[in-house]
Amino acid sequence: MARFAHTVTVAALDRGWFEEAAGALVDLLDASREGPGGSVVLADGRAVEGLRLLKGRHLRSGARYGEVPAAPEGAGKAGTAAEAAAGPAALVSGAGDSSATPSSVVLRAWRPSHSVEVESLVVEEGMSLKLGLRLSEPRRPRAVELSLSGHQPGGGSLYRFSGRGKADLAAWWAAVDRLPTAPPAARPPVAGRAVHRLAKARLTLTPHPADDGSWRITVALSLRGRWLLRPVGAVVLFFARRPLERGLREATESAAAEWNTALAELTPLHGEALRAEIADALVNPDGPEAL
Repeated sequence: MARFAHTVTVAALDRGWFEEAAGALVDLLDASREGPGGSVVLADGRAVEGLRLLKGRHLRSGARYGEVPAAPEGAGKAGTAAEAAAGPAALVSGAGDSSATPSSVVLRAWRPSHSVEVESLVVEEGMSLKLGLRLSEPRRPRAVELSLSGHQPGGGSLYRFSGRGKADLAAWWAAVDRLPTAPPAARPPVAGRAVHRLAKARLTLTPHPADDGSWRITVALSLRGRWLLRPVGAVVLFFARRPLERGLREATESAAAEWNTALAELTPLHGEALRAEIADALVNPDGPEAL
């Protein structure tokens, strides 16, 4: 087995602000409704960018949602009119566009005081991916569970993989509330596993408070070959160790930088200002520069 780890320092996230933001997002979506053409409309009348209800009733179990494909350059109003005339069926089938990627999100449960569950299916480059997400107590999130499976039809077991992960947010808050001199949490609050016929992988995130109030997060990745391929895997990992270490370090540092930037911009906002910022992000996710 090979193990790689890297520790980064990030700005601490205030729990009260996080739960306020989560509650505002849930409330905005809970107050939304189905609009013209299956659009999802917020209470203020603005439509959520790029999202359409394709099947079922909005915010009811079994409701299926999909993205609105971008109109080809030069299509102008004619392209928009044709898309509207085609209706939701065209969004599901991708009719008239050989490069369309069938994708959808199915709402399995919408109980804002208890749990929200969604399931996504994406087919890309011949690979079918199924993603499941469950959020416990969405207004004051306690845990996020993720499941992933993929396969290539007709590709055999070498083209199949699966994975599961969980972020225990209650355990995370408990870990960062410790004294800086206390030892790290015995069990990582965030852990995930991936399984393939040839190998297994495990990823964990363990936070620890720093003396200045920031968080030190250790990201650890372990890889292990399966069955008779363990000796072969050991040889491959011997030669791939440096690139893997560098890749983990660069990815972790990049994520930490993005985290710090986002927190600096968002955490000063509270109340109606925070709610308005979240609503704006839903209707215009690319920001003012895209307008």
